[in-house]
Amino acid sequence: MATTARITVTLPGDVVEEIDRWEKNRSRFVLEAVQRELKERRREKLRRSLENPHPESDQFAEIGFDEWAGSLPDELASDLVDLTAGSPVRWVPGEGWIEDDE
Repeated sequence: MATTARITVTLPGDVVEEIDRWEKNRSRFVLEAVQRELKERRREKLRRSLENPHPESDQFAEIGFDEWAGSLPDELASDLVDLTAGSPVRWVPGEGWIEDDE
């Protein structure tokens, strides 16, 4: 189990009153709200990364997924990669990953 840390958070009184109307355990309420926000920020960071990939992504895209997956040891490939799942995609410089209709 993760360790816990005690912090002090200052909130406007009306916000605390509204929290109390919804949840008796303020700490749980704040924890769940913070976890949701962190998840959303990670999702937003990933979205920005996919829209503006690192320049080295072109090199990896040129290698191709099938070649990469084929280079994995059999015991890893069967656990990590399901070639029948998902939709075929291809890398288009300046656009990013797009669905491959070919």
